[in-house]
Amino acid sequence: MQAQKKSPSTLSPLTKEQLILDLGHDVAQTEDDFMVCAGNEMAFGHVMAFPDWAAPMTLVVGAAKSGKSHLARIWARRAGAAIMRPDIAETFATEGGRQPVLVEDADRNGYEEAELFHLLNQSMRDDRPLLMTARTQVNEWPYKTNDVKSRVRLAAHFSLTAPDDILLSQMFVKLFADRQLSVDPKVISYLVGRMERSSEEVVALVELLDRLSLSRGRAITRAIAAEALVIRSER
Repeated sequence: MQAQKKSPSTLSPLTKEQLILDLGHDVAQTEDDFMVCAGNEMAFGHVMAFPDWAAPMTLVVGAAKSGKSHLARIWARRAGAAIMRPDIAETFATEGGRQPVLVEDADRNGYEEAELFHLLNQSMRDDRPLLMTARTQVNEWPYKTNDVKSRVRLAAHFSLTAPDDILLSQMFVKLFADRQLSVDPKVISYLVGRMERSSEEVVALVELLDRLSLSRGRAITRAIAAEALVIRSER
């Protein structure tokens, strides 16, 4: 007797473990994936204006998950930038050149103060593009002298702020519409009230909810939203 093929509605749903493996990764960090809002539009505009910058150095400050790393990676691709790490900082400081450089988490990544100081000086001297990110404002950076801080204060500064409930809801509506998904506003309100508050998390949740909905063979409900929140919390 020939075995019957399973229809899409009878396929086994993905397990939580499979979904964590498939969807627990960071979301794509391209220009198209970046959610521009009131809290980041000035920084985004500055990044997109490159190479037409008035000065070579830029600092983007924001809390964890504020989108600063996403924005930095967009710039790095546009600029063809090298990405500096503490273990190779000395090379950047001594070799010089004009290649743009990305310095992420300049306030907490363990950079040697002297090496960062030399890189900042070289950036100003040779007009070498330099984008730095940090979680804290310059006056809170843990460097012993004022050398690094005084140079960083000369950079163009942009602070990223977290989106409010209205903006997060609007992001969900837009991203669901982009995927032709119809979701009850009450489900969106449920998500907004319980999620990690960042535009990056909205993108990740929409991707996960879409996959869960397809796996279960039904529309996105509050129960599926609750499951998605649990999966994201277990990353």
